[in-house]
Amino acid sequence: MGGIISNSVIKRLPRYYRFLGELKASGMTKISSRELSEKMGLTASQIRQDLNCFGGFGQQGYGYNIDILQEEIAYILGLDKPKSIILIGVGNLGRAVTMHMNFESKGFHLIGLFDSKESIVGQIVKNQPVRSIDSLDEFCRENMPKAAILCIPKNAAEKIVNQLMKLGVKNFWNFSHYDIAVNNPEAKVENVHLGDSLTRLSYKMTNK
Repeated sequence: MGGIISNSVIKRLPRYYRFLGELKASGMTKISSRELSEKMGLTASQIRQDLNCFGGFGQQGYGYNIDILQEEIAYILGLDKPKSIILIGVGNLGRAVTMHMNFESKGFHLIGLFDSKESIVGQIVKNQPVRSIDSLDEFCRENMPKAAILCIPKNAAEKIVNQLMKLGVKNFWNFSHYDIAVNNPEAKVENVHLGDSLTRLSYKMTNK
């Protein structure tokens, strides 16, 4: 894989992976860039350009082998090597993420849940006990998670992020709205702003 891959291409890769999985489930074994473009709403040249960033997987006159292409994208996305992840904040949002996200299929293995509320600590969510946030240091030293999901309020996030960074956890799926990267430029962060997403829908509906 040569050169720096643009963020726009990286953002499309999970969508390719998902569509290819659906095609495989339907019994298809190969697909042309034109057929894939029609299903995904992208141009065939865009798809070819995207996949050529990683060496290209198609054959002239044959198209793409769906199995091989999906495996290659899984490799590029790191889905073939599950990474350990913990979740902080098992309120409504954290509980929903725990219950409904298939972590294994996304390249992660959820190994710990943490909360600061005594009423939540000790509950079992998706076969995992909710641990006290006071045990975070000890747990991280013993289990060395690679990433953390933050489902906590913005005003609580800075302290937790500083604690996790010192423990060697430097990768975050961040629902907290706290801007982790400002004080931690070395951190890898994927921010999730549900409100921003809904606001974009409002824009699309307003500007028809």
